[in-house]
Amino acid sequence: MPLPFLTADRAFEASAEDVALPFDDHDSWRRPYRPGPWRVAAAATLLLLASFVLLAAMIIGVAGAPSGATVCLLLAGAVIAAALRLLRVGAWVSRHGVRRVGFFRTVTVAWSDTSAVRTVQQPVKWMGFPRTVQGQALLVVRRSGETLSPLTTDHNADFLGREEAFERATDAVEAWADEYRLG
Repeated sequence: MPLPFLTADRAFEASAEDVALPFDDHDSWRRPYRPGPWRVAAAATLLLLASFVLLAAMIIGVAGAPSGATVCLLLAGAVIAAALRLLRVGAWVSRHGVRRVGFFRTVTVAWSDTSAVRTVQQPVKWMGFPRTVQGQALLVVRRSGETLSPLTTDHNADFLGREEAFERATDAVEAWADEYRLG
């Protein structure tokens, strides 16, 4: 018996894995790919940790130590904020330009300020750790000749083990660049 809620946005037999996201509104910032399983798992783990800290805050508050409960609430708020920021990390595109969102820093480059957006073979960080491996990276080169740090790599938390999704995402960003750079 097919369940209609499972087939609302895709065919019943189609796999939702590695499906590129549609772009209806080119003026708003969009991620041209879905967050990877490693990124989602890390955020879910942080949110699980935050739930335990919130439970501890409730127990401490009921026990009569409001200062301890406040510290736990602040800690849980910081962990929740970190989980949400972790989910925002990645490459974002719009009609206005390309944006590289990092955990602590965001860099936005207008399409008119870019001279090239290309995928190159180079050593890349594995899952953001200091260890480097040979892989592919999506780079943005400004008109001044400055190369930004990679927008995304095939060994980051979004694309580790998902080579086809990486190819689709880089093709999508390069297509946005081709469409709006000369624009």
